[in-house]
Amino acid sequence: MGLADLGRIDDVIHGRMRLGIMVYLADVDSADFTELKTVLEATQGNLSVHLKKLEEAGYVAIAKSFKDNKPLTRVSITTEGRKAFGVYLEAIGKLIGGRD
Repeated sequence: MGLADLGRIDDVIHGRMRLGIMVYLADVDSADFTELKTVLEATQGNLSVHLKKLEEAGYVAIAKSFKDNKPLTRVSITTEGRKAFGVYLEAIGKLIGGRD
């Protein structure tokens, strides 16, 4: 298909940081904010902005709570996010000729 799949590239996922978030969450299902910040080598503000964009798209769910009187933010990939990520990977694969 090639370039016909270019339109299937999800701009919400395609950004480097958001793609990193999706890749990580697809493998672990959920992670806390500090864990994501560390593995992605992101600043707190940068990560927050990208998580908000993914949350607004319905691709991740963010749950805030407290543990030992400290705020804890957990992020998980949603069913919709997992589907969108699958479509994204398929489109990328077709663009580079790796899949039919």
